[in-house]
Amino acid sequence: MITSDLPLGDHVTVLGDERGGRYPSGNSLLVRGSEETALVDPSLVVVAREPRSRPRADRVLLSHCHEDHVAGLHLHPRAAVHVHEADAPGLASLDGMMAIYGMEGAAEAAFRDAIVRDFHWVARPDATPLRDGDVLELGGGVRIRTIHAPGHTRGHCVFAIEPDDVLYLGDIELTGFGPYYGDAWSSLEDFERSLAVVRGLDARWYATFHHVGVLEGRAAFLARLDRFAAMIGDRERRLLDFLDEPRSLDEIATHRFVYRPGDALPWADAVERRSMSQHLERLVRAGRVAEVESGRWRAEAVGS
Repeated sequence: MITSDLPLGDHVTVLGDERGGRYPSGNSLLVRGSEETALVDPSLVVVAREPRSRPRADRVLLSHCHEDHVAGLHLHPRAAVHVHEADAPGLASLDGMMAIYGMEGAAEAAFRDAIVRDFHWVARPDATPLRDGDVLELGGGVRIRTIHAPGHTRGHCVFAIEPDDVLYLGDIELTGFGPYYGDAWSSLEDFERSLAVVRGLDARWYATFHHVGVLEGRAAFLARLDRFAAMIGDRERRLLDFLDEPRSLDEIATHRFVYRPGDALPWADAVERRSMSQHLERLVRAGRVAEVESGRWRAEAVGS
């Protein structure tokens, strides 16, 4: 965990705090070139600093459009903002931001308020859309290359930063919790493809927005990546075990496969439903689960 600022080479600094990247906080990156400075994912870490100690930025890059990644954006009204084109609606309007999550009812209303009140969301319809392969030159050979890695959101990206050999992974966060693909704009299968892409990317430093913070070397990265990715299969195996008798999606959500049993987060049921419905769909396609009556699914016996 990063509990204070951590330099990675001559140009990249991870900005940390006492929360060590634990939500709602996160680890922002400051990248300094000879001509411009870029701030990546301005989190509550930036907001909590005394005004004179906040980093100056000519550009702000977002790995994706989620509340904890835009919390410090309002502090940089004159900076050029960059976000992948698929997530740009989240900066165009608050309705566009809420569409990314797909919440409903009281949970939607409460989270809409929290995004503005606690995470300081501001509209930036002027944001420049990023695309896979785009390179931002900051001067003096310092550059940031965009690699589209969807799944967490449609526009989630990772950034390769030269010459300090840093790969910033955003919310491919390498924790034991595993991948999060429970929003309306999330995709399990896109996330799996993105995990395969990042597996092939070499760097000296691998940095995440939450928890893990920084890993040095490919071996340490791959060990964490394997553990992180394995949670997808673990959820699927537990779902198959649970479907030893017919179950509804409500029963599946209540049982909990993403969160812990009994977890009362206001959005937990919706996240469980969206996450596990994706597992259900592909298990049905594979012939491993069948809808035995309307809205109820059961695992098929092996070899049947």
